[in-house]
Formats: sequence, structure tokens, C-alpha cells
Amino acid sequence: MATLNRGGPMRSITSVLIISGAIAVGTYAAAQAPATPQAPVRTVVAQAKLSSVVNKPLTFRVVRVSLKAGQKEALTDTASIAYQASGSAEILTGGKATVVSTETALYIPAGNAASLTVKDGDSTTLIFQLMPAGTKASESGAGTVKELYRTTESLPGLKPGAYDFNLTRVTFPAKMPPNAPHHRTGGALYYVISGTGANIVGGKTYDRGPGTFIYEPAGLVHQWGNPGAEALTFLAFNINPEGVPAVAQETAAGH
Repeated sequence: MATLNRGGPMRSITSVLIISGAIAVGTYAAAQAPATPQAPVRTVVAQAKLSSVVNKPLTFRVVRVSLKAGQKEALTDTASIAYQASGSAEILTGGKATVVSTETALYIPAGNAASLTVKDGDSTTLIFQLMPAGTKASESGAGTVKELYRTTESLPGLKPGAYDFNLTRVTFPAKMPPNAPHHRTGGALYYVISGTGANIVGGKTYDRGPGTFIYEPAGLVHQWGNPGAEALTFLAFNINPEGVPAVAQETAAGH
């Protein structure tokens, strides 16, 4: 008479069912777990190195230049980065012509006469300037020029030596919590393009929407987050000592 093997096929089938159930539960739990917030996306759109920033007190200034087809505008002679907000334009500097299209930028060194020219359509260019304090604006031409921002005092904390100089486009994903407290090692000026960010300074939270400028001098402890349902995108016009990170994290002793 054949003997039933009680530890054979039936036990194996039960084990498979138990394992399959555990995998299914684990997969469901993983699907229900909250997603890890994405990190900000940073894209440097223009950059350069400055040999010195302490010859004269410096300020940040931003102007908007609007041109129509066939118009030309001469720019103030100072270290600048031109960011093309819409349309396209030709920038002539140092005898070289460069076409910039929407969301691209170009560094314009001091000491070179520079101008904007538009051949077709309408153009809007934001000129981010690192300007010696007391310098008068000297834009001239057929375009419409509007000063959007200028720091009321010179940038503090600048030291002898070379500096990195750049314009960076930064995007914070929706629902991103505030980052850790930090400060700039040189100085930065933000311009919000879209979305509304949460800027935390001195324990207070400020909503920063499109068109807003936010000045961050060296040493100002702050945080950024994006509580909204829309991505936050801004431009950061920045200088920092060469070889030193633009952003320094705060430590417990620094609070």
C-alpha cells in the first residue's frame, strides 16, 4: 500500500502561496510609501572668473531691455550677464557677435563696449550687472530700458582674490520641504521666474512669487522650500571666492 508523503508536494505548494502573499504585501506597501522628494535641478547658464572684486565697492543691478526688430541698445560698461527672457537678440562685445535665444545667457566682461541688436520679432533681455557703487547707468538706444532692481548698499564681506561669477537657473520640485539653514560666501540675487517659494529668514517665512527679487548678502542665514503644487524656478546671480563653495551649511554652533 502506498504511503502518503505529508511533507511532500502539499507542503511545497503552501510555502509558495505564503511567499507569493508576502511578495504581494511587500509590493503594495512599497507602492503606498511616500515618494522621496526630488532634489533641486541647477543649470549654470553663464559663468566667468573675476580677478578682483575689491577695487571699488560693488552693487547688484538688473535692467530689462525690450527691443523690436531693427532696434539697437548700447549697454552700461560693467561686468554683466545677459539672460534672454524671450525672443532672440545679437550681443556684440569685444568685437564678437553672439546670438542668444530664449533661456540662454552670455557673460559680458567689463571694459568692452557691448550692445544688443534685434533682427526679427520682439526681444526681452534681463541684464544682471555687478556695478561699482555710484556708477551711473549708461544704456542708450532705441529700446525700452527699465531698471528692475539695485542694491541700496555695496556688497559686504568681499575679500581680495579671484571670484567665480555666474548665473544659475534653479528649479525646486513641488512640495519640496525647506532645505537646511545655509548662507552665501559671496553674495547672490535671486529672480523668481515661476512658482511661489518659501524663503525663511530669521524664523519668518516669506512667500516669493514670479517677478520677485531676493538679495542674499554674504553671511545671511536662510532656507528655501517649495510648499506649492507648481515647480519653483528662479535665477541666481552669484559671486563667490574662487575655490570656495558658493553656499556654506550652518552648524549647530553657527545658530
